[in-house]
Amino acid sequence: MQPNPNPIMSLVPIAAIFVIFYFFLIRPQQKQQQEHKKMLENLQKGDKILTSGGVYGVIVGFKGTDLEVKIADNVKVLVARSAVSNRVTGGTEASTPAASGVGA
Repeated sequence: MQPNPNPIMSLVPIAAIFVIFYFFLIRPQQKQQQEHKKMLENLQKGDKILTSGGVYGVIVGFKGTDLEVKIADNVKVLVARSAVSNRVTGGTEASTPAASGVGA
């Protein structure tokens, strides 16, 4: 006769899968959310941003929890702070048509 397997040993694979999911999926996502929240809190006037809609612009002011963003000459839009997906660094020129490929 075979001895019955220990019921606790049958839970070990499930626990191992949970640990793997935590370290490879849950923890990195939480870290990314914390970094994004910190970036949103540290936005300043003059920062170049990219919205979740794909619009590049420069922050020209704050109105409560919203941002006033200049997207072209004489064009300012009010954007929710949560709509900012990234702070742009580098040589991206948002206001020149030649740089964006429009009209070429």
